[in-house]
Amino acid sequence: MGHTFEKFVLKGLLIFSMVIFLPLVRKKPIHDMKDWLLVFFLKGYFSSFIDTFVVKKGFVKYPYNLFKIFDISVVFNYLIFPLSCIYFNQLTKKSNLVGVISKVLLFSIPMTIIETWFERNTDLIKYKKSWNWKYSFLSINATFLFVRLIIQLVRKTADGDSKNTTI
Repeated sequence: MGHTFEKFVLKGLLIFSMVIFLPLVRKKPIHDMKDWLLVFFLKGYFSSFIDTFVVKKGFVKYPYNLFKIFDISVVFNYLIFPLSCIYFNQLTKKSNLVGVISKVLLFSIPMTIIETWFERNTDLIKYKKSWNWKYSFLSINATFLFVRLIIQLVRKTADGDSKNTTI
């Protein structure tokens, strides 16, 4: 079959990423833009770090990749996952713990279902050894929550610094 479907999906995800990126950069206050850029780069860093580890240990493999020089899924780790994390952080900016937990599930459950479908029906991702959807689900949730915790700490630190600053 020649990976026609996989190529179509990855190119579609690239276009989708560009489309969902546009509302993030239109007429936003600069402090929000800084927060979202930090979230974007942190999420890309952590997800690619974890994915590289998981691939090197042989738990996951990406048989078809648009960028063949990488062993990880570049489209997912550097676009889809970071952009979804920005939306998650925007949605939970003022949420309490219960709100954050319920909203992280709104992001992680569909992502896990889609990944599992891709694993079973395409060559985009293959689970090896003892890896399964449960580990993906846990790692997706953990990275969403970890990045949110970091951005919350950054905001608190920035708020504390701005209150203690004298002119």
